Amino acid sequence: MIEEYIRKVPPEVFAKTIDHTVLKPEATIDDVIKVIKDCERYGFATAVVPPWSIPYIVSEARRLKVKLCTVIGFPHGNIPTDMKVSEAIWALNRGVNELDMVINISALKSGMLDYVKNDIKSVVEKTKSIDPNVIIKVIIETGLLTDEEIVKTTQIVADTGGDYVKTCTGYGPRGASVHDVRLMVKAGKGKIKVKASGGIRHVEDAIALIEAGASRIGTSSGHVIYEEYVRYRRELLNYHKS
Repeated sequence: MIEEYIRKVPPEVFAKTIDHTVLKPEATIDDVIKVIKDCERYGFATAVVPPWSIPYIVSEARRLKVKLCTVIGFPHGNIPTDMKVSEAIWALNRGVNELDMVINISALKSGMLDYVKNDIKSVVEKTKSIDPNVIIKVIIETGLLTDEEIVKTTQIVADTGGDYVKTCTGYGPRGASVHDVRLMVKAGKGKIKVKASGGIRHVEDAIALIEAGASRIGTSSGHVIYEEYVRYRRELLNYHKS
């Protein structure tokens, strides 16, 4: 299945599934600039950058025509809703194109589903009233949830008008899995896309998650995965020519 995908899908199309990410706490501005340059070089969907860095790198992103994404309520999602809204507006006003917000996991685990829904809806409605084209991806941290909670939370995200439901922050107990993605795709019933993120470091991992239904892949190894893809594709096509 992976070989069939690689044969059929050109590298430039595959690249558009990748959100190239730089969110480690020790990342420097130079690291962020490198990720932006990688996005321009490889044609990735977005550069996912820490909020504080935006004023320092937005001009370079615009020069290279790279879309910026940042995180809201990251990584635990437990700040009050009005603070999440403020974070989102601050980022939008500084040139960000996409937002990855974390649900309030504590509220979810407390059974406070109305709070969770309002938390997401508040960010979605306010940001889309400012910029209707902004893409909102909602991180549910699947490694902390039961299957039932994954399904229910995906449905909540779909009902709030979010564009994507996303698996993980990369700071939870585990990363994305094919099982998680399949659950989320089924629960979303075509109303919402799925972004897989967390522990995705090689091309086989990325394609397995795409084939399970993910439309975006979040990874700090985007450049590695892309180069593996190109090499794998070249070998496959040369093999079939011989």
